[in-house]
Amino acid sequence: MAEPLRVIRDDGSADPAVNPKLSEAERLALYGGMMTERILDERMLGLQRQGRIGFYGPSIGQEAAIVGAAMAMAPGDWIVPQYREPGAALVRGMPLKDMICQFLGNADDPLHGRQMPCHYVYRKGNYLSISSPVGTQIPHAVGIAWGMRIRGSGDAVLVYFGDGATSTQDFHTGMNFAGVFRVPCVFLCNNNQWAISLPVGRQTASATLAEKAQAYGFDGVRVDGMDALAVYGAVREAAARARSGGGPTMVEALTYRLGPHSSSDDPSRYRDEAEAAVWRARDPLVLFRRHLEATTGWDAGREAGLEREIGDAITRAVAEAEAAPRPAIDTMFTDVYEAMPPHLEEQLARALGRR
Repeated sequence: MAEPLRVIRDDGSADPAVNPKLSEAERLALYGGMMTERILDERMLGLQRQGRIGFYGPSIGQEAAIVGAAMAMAPGDWIVPQYREPGAALVRGMPLKDMICQFLGNADDPLHGRQMPCHYVYRKGNYLSISSPVGTQIPHAVGIAWGMRIRGSGDAVLVYFGDGATSTQDFHTGMNFAGVFRVPCVFLCNNNQWAISLPVGRQTASATLAEKAQAYGFDGVRVDGMDALAVYGAVREAAARARSGGGPTMVEALTYRLGPHSSSDDPSRYRDEAEAAVWRARDPLVLFRRHLEATTGWDAGREAGLEREIGDAITRAVAEAEAAPRPAIDTMFTDVYEAMPPHLEEQLARALGRR
């Protein structure tokens, strides 16, 4: 089995043979995005435990695969998430307050509280809505990519999914269609080793998940998902190939879910924490920080300043979001039909106490 692609060496230097050669500003932005996702996750889990939001799905340990992949895509491309990609939405420009309003389901939530908690969407950034069912986003992404090919737009789609999704019909349907019609789609499998409580070894008899792409007629590559530069480089190359007519690529990012599957999960009930400790030693933030220290002069002072800046921004966003009222009752009935049918008008009137 081939070793996954790595860029950042143990001493923090980058392997020149595979280095995507990002500028210092780009690398700092990448690290800032990863740090924002980590701090946001920690803060939102805290809010959930306090009863201030209803549910949260953290991505601790997977920031490199999420933010690195999103940053590798062009502004006109589309991103189709699974259910733990807040970092990708923020890369696409989603304001923190808008995201937190969605967690709360308040009046300032663009969805008016009608979506499940932690299922945000950002149309301005070509970022589709999160959806709970495993793997259902894969055919959606392929359909968008097929439309791009028909229109000749020159854009591509990035779709995120986990190792568990590779056991679904939707994975097969999407991969098969993508291979047959050579659609411009990048399949990013965030292999975090666990499909909730089921280990990846119980998902498949294949040696890797990336090799499944070969059955559908296109390439699959494995990268170290804890290495943000490796993920960025692999996704950038795959997206360029897709835009040029070269068809889809599957990228398997080997990561680890260091925290729970969601705020409703207790991983200590089904996994050995000694395993998590091994992966924690390669925490993607620690790895990338070591790279910045080796190449940019990053130090403890700059680290503390970044943490403070991000923490303050989240604090302000939470305060602004919590100041918004609940959605108006009439939003239960709007945004379904262009013209509200009589039976809904009657229900609305009753809800408002008019009859």
